[in-house]
Amino acid sequence: MPAPAAPLALSAAADLLVIASRAVLPGGEAAAAIEIREGRITGIHNPSGPLPAATQTVHLPDDQVLLPGLVDSHVHGNEPGRTHWEGLETLSAAAAAGGITTLADMPLNCIPATVTADAVQAKRQSCPHPAVDIAMWGGAVGGRLEDIPELLAAGVWGLKAFMVDSGVVEFPALLDDDGLILAIAATAQAGVPLLVHAEDAEEAARAPQAIATNSYAALLASRPVACEVKAIERLAGLMEGIPGAHVHVVHVTSAEGVAAIAAAQSAGLQMTGESCPHYLLLHAGLLPDADPTVKCFPPIRELRHQDALWAGLLDGTLQLIASDHSPAPWPLKNTGDLSTAWGGIASIQLSLPVAWTAASRRGIPLAQLVHWMSAAPADLIGLPQKGRIEVGADADLVAFAPDAHVTVRGAELLHRHPQTPYEGRRLRGVVRQTWLRGARVDASAPHGRWLMRGATGASPGDAAAPPATSANPLGAPTA
Repeated sequence: MPAPAAPLALSAAADLLVIASRAVLPGGEAAAAIEIREGRITGIHNPSGPLPAATQTVHLPDDQVLLPGLVDSHVHGNEPGRTHWEGLETLSAAAAAGGITTLADMPLNCIPATVTADAVQAKRQSCPHPAVDIAMWGGAVGGRLEDIPELLAAGVWGLKAFMVDSGVVEFPALLDDDGLILAIAATAQAGVPLLVHAEDAEEAARAPQAIATNSYAALLASRPVACEVKAIERLAGLMEGIPGAHVHVVHVTSAEGVAAIAAAQSAGLQMTGESCPHYLLLHAGLLPDADPTVKCFPPIRELRHQDALWAGLLDGTLQLIASDHSPAPWPLKNTGDLSTAWGGIASIQLSLPVAWTAASRRGIPLAQLVHWMSAAPADLIGLPQKGRIEVGADADLVAFAPDAHVTVRGAELLHRHPQTPYEGRRLRGVVRQTWLRGARVDASAPHGRWLMRGATGASPGDAAAPPATSANPLGAPTA
């Protein structure tokens, strides 16, 4: 397991004391006073008892709940190279506004793609001072598998692969079993996960093609459930016999996909999975034709699949919720043709209210939702100091008003392009404040860091964290 954080030499007064009538702690909700020194949580106290002296004390109003800073393990920052699509500065500012204090950036849509050690350095240099902490995934791509050992040594937290065309030429898919086996074995040896976009290319090619159409039904038919199921079953077969293999299926969308992951888990394989806020709130019956803001792959499916995704989260088959924030300039999305529009949902700032709107309708407690969006993704990445309010953890905190409502106006969002499928929708829950390592996040004076796996000789502002281990069950509390 990762080494515990070194103890702090306690000064006479804490730097900050945050007092809340409701706080989401690892054991559930409770009133708490959170004591913070040098950016870390050094005490959790009963607010009605004796409290330590503090240089600054913040009392949250009773309508606000103190949450751990959320962790989003699946975002596309697109920098360097396609900064006009998003950029890490705007991405991290939008994340902080949405209560997300740690991101894990995907290796594609940037140029160069994060598939070499040099590309890792290029990404770090492209945004030296993000608003929140950022980790990186590397890429396992066709034609560059020989670069994996050096890439893993450069500080990425695992690898990402596609089993179908990624949409960008810089990130070719791993279509053959030999390439996937090599990537699974390399990540297993390093004790990190292999994240996979699990849609089978052959199944996608056999499906009816959506060409020159604005029909959402045609778009949905072009990526049938069979694409997801076959890919997951292939992965499970390839994992067998590889000690320590951990495959994480990103953006699961279907009931049958959840069942395929459950079958792999029942066979003793360490296969984990995630879903995304847009799959958990929206469904195909709600989506109009000719709206490019709702296009993504795998597509948003019918209500029965959404029900199965929630059931998979509740029974532990799926471990977490991540945004898959994937923006693009409006002209690339608004082509007048769903078949050519860029696919991707850009709404990272809304992840928590979207997910809470959907979860609360189903009677799911806030503490359970927060686990799926904080500790669980932190555990996937390998960051035990993130995503939880406990002594020794980073003092990443969020003041959240769960019963407030907001009507979405894209022009008010902080990510680079304002288009969103939630335009005009009334969502439940508003983020009031965000702290990163005990300091309020201020986009005009950012203090985020790059989190590098097993980093040595880190430059100022970089955080060296211990390597992840393969013993990572991502356990979730029951609702």
